[in-house]
Amino acid sequence: MKIRMRFPAWALVAACALGILVGEFSSGWRPQLATAHAAPPQAAMTQVVPPQPAPADGKLRIIIFGAHPDDPQYEGAGVAMKWAKAGHHVKLVCATNGDIGHWASAGGPLALRRLNEVKEVDRRLGVATEVLDIHDGEIMPTLENRRTFARLIREWNADVVISPRPNDYHPDHRYTSILVQDSAYMVGVPFFTDVPPLRRNPVYFYSQDRFQRPNPFRADVAIGIDDVIEPTLDALLVMESQIQEGGADGHPGIFPDDPAGHKKRNDDSRRNLERRYASAADRYRDALIKFYGEAKGKSVHYAQAFEITEYGRQPSQADLHQIFPF
Repeated sequence: MKIRMRFPAWALVAACALGILVGEFSSGWRPQLATAHAAPPQAAMTQVVPPQPAPADGKLRIIIFGAHPDDPQYEGAGVAMKWAKAGHHVKLVCATNGDIGHWASAGGPLALRRLNEVKEVDRRLGVATEVLDIHDGEIMPTLENRRTFARLIREWNADVVISPRPNDYHPDHRYTSILVQDSAYMVGVPFFTDVPPLRRNPVYFYSQDRFQRPNPFRADVAIGIDDVIEPTLDALLVMESQIQEGGADGHPGIFPDDPAGHKKRNDDSRRNLERRYASAADRYRDALIKFYGEAKGKSVHYAQAFEITEYGRQPSQADLHQIFPF
């Protein structure tokens, strides 16, 4: 005679669940302690590798971010050269490779051309160069890019960080600024990147611009560059793809091949650059007088101005004279 045993469905489910739990415990399972963010196993084994130690020479370490291979060169310009001449350490970082920034060429050949241009500019300025391999027009404020920016600042052991403001016509300029802003706290968070955090938060500055909305640029400090204006212009004019040829806004014939037309375009480009820094001296005259005193402040012909951001360490007036010791 066959005996049929009937079990409720819930009993079968419970028995199966119990079997799974017993199997897990017998195979060495242990409960996980709750953490803010559970890292994957490979991340837990990552070793934090210290960066190369900064030279113990008492000199400043400055890193300047711009969106394209020409932007940090304009932002750094004469002030970067003055820092370098005084023995301070300056690095210019281009956040994209500039591979669509020309009216007649694009892609790898243009990216390589622009890389070579800024390397020569920076050699003349006396500063270091880094160009990130991100396509022109495509940088976004992602977590990956935030880590990259924080890592660059940590590796440079920066005392000063300079970037464009987030008010700008170009998305690459805006997002470069946002990524620098986002790094201002994260450079001190211990396990955010594989490079150790900075022990002291840098001072963050915005470089000057003419945009008015939602708020205009405020010149917290202005620096005269009269003593380096000529070599600065010589250096910047190496970027022919962007200056003489007009970059993405150029057109055929803008930089003529004949000697007279070639020279005229070079001369016009130099005067335009010169006016850029001359107009800054006039526009930010009050800031020059505040920094240098009335007599010297009024005598400056060429200048660059910077705004102290709300992020990072907040410098006093005495600190500003240490940051800009010229």
